[in-house]
Parts: sequence; C-alpha cells; structure tokens
Amino acid sequence: MIVINQEKARAIAQDKIRAWRSEEFIKNDILIQNALVDGDKPSLEVAKARRGYLRDLPQECEGKTVEELKQLINELGVK
Repeated sequence: MIVINQEKARAIAQDKIRAWRSEEFIKNDILIQNALVDGDKPSLEVAKARRGYLRDLPQECEGKTVEELKQLINELGVK
C-alpha cells in the first residue's frame, strides 16, 4: 500500500506555484505599469486584482487532497 504524506504534497505544490507565479508577477507588473502610463483605470483594477490572486494562490493548497492539488497545478499550467 502506498501512503502519500499530505503535508509534503501541499508543500511541494506550494513551492511549484511560488516558482511559477514569479514570472506571472513580472508579466502582471508590466500590465500595471502600462495601465498607469495610459491612465487606463479598468485595466489597472484588473491587474491589481490579478496581483492579489497570485499573492494568495499558495494558500489555495491548504486542505486539498493530492488529487485536488494535481488538478490545481494542471489548471494553472505549472510544470
């Protein structure tokens, strides 16, 4: 019987998400800068909301099963 350590699985998923989101933060920061320069308030609000989503994403792993973690990782396109 194979037993998976849930805590380690969550920690691994969180680490993968943190590594993935670092590039996403860079892309999003560019969107924020462009919106500020252009005075595009709707785009700025969307980019700010995405920044908050990216920031909170590792906490999404809490309480999830291994299968749910795999699904989250796949949905994000994390490698």
